[in-house]
Amino acid sequence: MHVPASDRWTAADLDHLPENGLRYEVLNGQLIVNAAPKPIHQRFVQVLGRILELAMPDGDSMMLGVGVLIGDDEPIPDITVCTGPVGWDDRGIPATQVKLVVEVVSRSTAVMDRRVKPELYADAGIPNYWRIETSRFKGQLPTEELPVIFAYTLGNDGEYKEIHRCAAGKEANLTTPFDVTLDPATLLP
Repeated sequence: MHVPASDRWTAADLDHLPENGLRYEVLNGQLIVNAAPKPIHQRFVQVLGRILELAMPDGDSMMLGVGVLIGDDEPIPDITVCTGPVGWDDRGIPATQVKLVVEVVSRSTAVMDRRVKPELYADAGIPNYWRIETSRFKGQLPTEELPVIFAYTLGNDGEYKEIHRCAAGKEANLTTPFDVTLDPATLLP
C-alpha cells in the first residue's frame, strides 16, 4: 500500500493506489475508501445523468464519478457538470470549471455527502450542489416520498442555501445552473 510523503494525503497520491474496485477520495487530507456503489445507486446516477445531459447548454460536460480537484483534495461526486475544455487524461476536473456537483446519498456515505463534501465544495466556490436522499432520513417530512432532491446554490457568504426541495411524485423546476424539470420518481427503477 502506498504511503503519502507527509501526514496528509493528496490527489496525486491516488495515482499510486491499486485499481481494485474500491473508490478512493481525498477529503481534507484524509484518504477515504468506499466500496463500489450498489446497482440501485448507479441507476439513480445514470438516469439523472441522462436528464441533466439533455438539459445542459452546449459547452458543458457531464461526468459520472470523476474527481474534482480542490487544492490537494479530490472528492468524487456522483455527477459533475463542468464548463470549458476537459483534459480527458487529467487527474480530475479543476473546481474552477465545475458548475454543479450531485451526491446520491448511500447509508455508507451519508455523513460525507451531507456534511463534509458540501463544505469542501462551498469552500472551493462550486456554485451548485444537489443531494438526493434515497433512504429514510432525519428531517424527512411525513408526506415526502423517496427519493427527495435538495438543490443548493452558493450564497454571497460562501455557504450553500437550499433553493429547492422536491420529493418523488412532484415535479421540480430547477433553474440553476440551467433549466431542468424532473420528478424524482423518474429516478426509480
